[in-house]
Amino acid sequence: MFPWNSSCVCRDQMNGTLVEANMTADNEIDIKEAFQRAQKGHNNKAKLVASLKSRYNKLEDKTPFHEEFIRCLKYAMIVYKREPAVENVIEFVAKFATSFQSPPKPEGEDQQNEEEEEEEEDEEDDHPFLSFIFNFLLESHKANSHAVRFRACQLINKLLGSMSENAQIDDDLFDRIHQAMLIRVTDKFPNVRIQAALAMTRLQQPKDPDCPTINAYMLILENDTNAEVRRAVLSCIAMSPRTLPKVLKRTRDIKDNVRKLAYQVLADKVHIKALSIAQRVSLLQQGLHDTSEAVREVVCSRLLPAWLLRLDGDVIELLHRLDVENCADAAMDTLKAIFKSMPAEELLQNREGLDNRKVIPIDSLTCENVLYWRALCEFIKDKGDDGEEMLEQVLPDAAAYAEYLCGYLKAVPLLTEEQRGDFNQLELVMTKEFISQQLIHLIRCLDTNEEGGRKRVLAVLQDMMALPQTPSSLISLLTEKLLSLIPDDHRRIQTVAEIISDLREPIMEPNRAVDENESRRQQVKLAEVKVQILEAKQTLEDCIAAQEFSRAAELKESITRLEESRNQILQDIAEGGQPTDKEPRTEKNDPETLLRCLTMCAELMKQMNIKTRIGPTISALMSSLILPSIANAHPAVRNMAVVCLGTCTLHSKELAKTHMVLLLQISQLDEVKIRISALRAVVDLLLLFGFQLFSDTASAQPSQSPEKQEEEAGPAEKGDAPEDTTQSILVMLSELLDSEVSDLRTEAAEGLAKLMYTGRISSAKMLTRLVLLWYNPVTEDDTRLRHCLGVFFQLYARESRVHQEVVEECFLPTVRTLLNAPATSPLAEVDINNVVELLVELTRPSALIKPSSNTEEVCVHDYLAVRLCGEMLKDPTAPEVRLYAKTLSNLELSRDSTVREDLLTLLQQLVQTVKDRICLRALEKMMHQLIDSKEQAELLSASALQPLDVNADEATTDDPSKSAKRVKRGQRKVCTAKGSRKQSRKAESSEESDGENVPESVPTARPSRRAKSAAMEKTKLDLNPLLNQEANVS
Repeated sequence: MFPWNSSCVCRDQMNGTLVEANMTADNEIDIKEAFQRAQKGHNNKAKLVASLKSRYNKLEDKTPFHEEFIRCLKYAMIVYKREPAVENVIEFVAKFATSFQSPPKPEGEDQQNEEEEEEEEDEEDDHPFLSFIFNFLLESHKANSHAVRFRACQLINKLLGSMSENAQIDDDLFDRIHQAMLIRVTDKFPNVRIQAALAMTRLQQPKDPDCPTINAYMLILENDTNAEVRRAVLSCIAMSPRTLPKVLKRTRDIKDNVRKLAYQVLADKVHIKALSIAQRVSLLQQGLHDTSEAVREVVCSRLLPAWLLRLDGDVIELLHRLDVENCADAAMDTLKAIFKSMPAEELLQNREGLDNRKVIPIDSLTCENVLYWRALCEFIKDKGDDGEEMLEQVLPDAAAYAEYLCGYLKAVPLLTEEQRGDFNQLELVMTKEFISQQLIHLIRCLDTNEEGGRKRVLAVLQDMMALPQTPSSLISLLTEKLLSLIPDDHRRIQTVAEIISDLREPIMEPNRAVDENESRRQQVKLAEVKVQILEAKQTLEDCIAAQEFSRAAELKESITRLEESRNQILQDIAEGGQPTDKEPRTEKNDPETLLRCLTMCAELMKQMNIKTRIGPTISALMSSLILPSIANAHPAVRNMAVVCLGTCTLHSKELAKTHMVLLLQISQLDEVKIRISALRAVVDLLLLFGFQLFSDTASAQPSQSPEKQEEEAGPAEKGDAPEDTTQSILVMLSELLDSEVSDLRTEAAEGLAKLMYTGRISSAKMLTRLVLLWYNPVTEDDTRLRHCLGVFFQLYARESRVHQEVVEECFLPTVRTLLNAPATSPLAEVDINNVVELLVELTRPSALIKPSSNTEEVCVHDYLAVRLCGEMLKDPTAPEVRLYAKTLSNLELSRDSTVREDLLTLLQQLVQTVKDRICLRALEKMMHQLIDSKEQAELLSASALQPLDVNADEATTDDPSKSAKRVKRGQRKVCTAKGSRKQSRKAESSEESDGENVPESVPTARPSRRAKSAAMEKTKLDLNPLLNQEANVS
């Protein structure tokens, strides 16, 4: 193998005369001239290839030509930079080498005899020059120079790519290329890996389950740290059931350009039927909401059109492929993305199934077409005034639509217990409920400015909410739409309270059918009684006149009994023949009714303004509905009651004080879902009122307004609140962070993050717990928790200097916990260096949203540096000393002279006590940076204090400028040491990989076109001096 180094090139140049002895002078000039002319992009390479090929075919001895050709090629292969001249030469070499292949044959000539085909294939495969080039490149791919390895892989890639589609190569050569490229895809340099990966494109065997190329590609997609390498593999990997999951995973890559290419590959190479429903929905959800505009654009312009093209442009069929019942939001986003690319005329033409009433007939309603109708109406509605005329063509007026909606909702069947066991019946009802939801959503698009239409819609919504057979899943949505049509909160409360009253105490119609015979008998009996009373009274008078007092007493008792009998008959006649003023009512307390009422109440509380206070109506609902339901045996009823209680207490501080203890008890004792609801309510109350909620002294301060009291509820408020209550809440939240139930753990972490971000809690211990929870491998699968804490740390630290001080305070406890974690603990697997880097980045002064303009001010990193030095002085032989020393060099220190002097003193003590060489080097480097920056600051201040004398300025023009420059360099070394190293690494990687980690350019004045052209000419590489250097040597 040729040992690629500078001496080899010189040896070739000195031995040029030996090559000339075996070649004619004309041929040598032809090769040189071909390479010289190939450097120019405007030259016709086809003519150069034909001319040189003609010369080659005339030679009997090909060896001198091969040697001279390789000698000229080597000059291009030692250049790593992507110079245009070198790229042109490589392109020329690839075209020349592959020109010896016979051109592809037409389909009509494929049916020749097998002997002629075998002879032609042997002749093609065994061409001496092509085999010679491949052998040379395969021998060179292991060279020490990364430039040679890069060019060798690049040429192999171009040679294989320039071959015809039906080209064949020798099996031995195939295996050698395969093995060489498998080695090169693990090269240190990204550009070498890129070219090696591209070179293996035609070596893939997708049908082979053990194809080494496919295995290498999948390994690169999973593990390669360079985004350009991953992009190269994505562009050339063959699609198969094995590779598809890997490509889908790249749609969640950290780099925008990788995600963009992954969507392009899926659009071009993968049929929609090859993806599962979950994969389709996931692609659309992530792609349409990607943070990169380029990725969202490629999903709208490439992926969706490709899917529609494979479905013959049928949007309804596309919705059917997405299963809209379970992913309505993703389907809505997809439809709106499709509508954006459609002209207005086409939108109106694609009205799916609308009749002359501008509605879809009830018998024709499906999940897909009703969702399409809703998406179309909302898309046009969002256009504002421009879409009013279009909306009138796809949606009827409010009154007509209200009747249409009422007719469909009343047709939704209510299943019995037996029918619920039938899957077909259950599926049918679920479909009808989904269609009902979409029809209710369409109320948003109606024109409700007209009074009659709005009243009709309100009446229909109220009737549907009070109707017992309305599905419970629609109650929340119906309440939301009803409240959106009522602007006044008091009217909202009154309306919902009336509906709840009608649901819980429905009017029972009495049986008013009166039997005529019975009525006649009652009348006859009444007449008889009246006659008996009259006769008894007459007899009584006679007895009194005859002074028969005993007989008179008996008659009097008889008259009393007869009058009672008469009154009872009159009452029976009145009840049977006349309507009563009060209709009988019976209170319903079954779980379904309570859940409906509580759902309405919860939706009402959500829609109410937070400043609306609790009135008599809400208080009555609290006492009669919400509080009794908290003790209900049904879990769903209890959960909704807790939600209602939590939202009600947000409107009244007194109510919050009364029921906070109850919410705390529920958050610890009930089922998981109910505990989460109670925990959310507790956190919301603390966010709104703070820990002053537990203080009885807060109400004894009339001089302060409620708003001011809420604003002062920061860290100092804990002193006013009872210590035991506040401490018990924090202990409860801290214990929930260790819960085995992931939902509870996530909710507690999110609640603590909110309380800390708003300033209700300021605790380094809690922040330490959250950091450890974020890094704990146990929470690796908890995506919501990881995402929540990841966003919180950045926002919290960048918000204020006070927050950075809390992060700095938690630095050492966090590190100590990780260092002292036992081997059996999951924290033992955490990378401490990664944690330290995060905390250092969070406490950088430059990371603040509003950084201080005073560079002399003592920053958080100054305190952290002193703390680290103190820790190292405690035990200079501890293993963590090396970590602390490395961290010191990454800090962004201020220019305060006092802090720098103190830090320098501590470093001098450390240098005398620390024995570890790596630590000593880091400490000594830190000392030199501090000393240099101190001297430069003194020089700068001395030059600034000099008098404004022209002669003095001229005499000292050079030194102050140099000292100023040195000050800037010293400052950058001390304050942004990590940043400068990052930039250098980025610059290095940008040289290694095209388009990767390109550092941001500093905005400068734009040069003229002439200056650009001159600069481009100066930077172009010309290989002619190298090619002609042999003549001078000889």
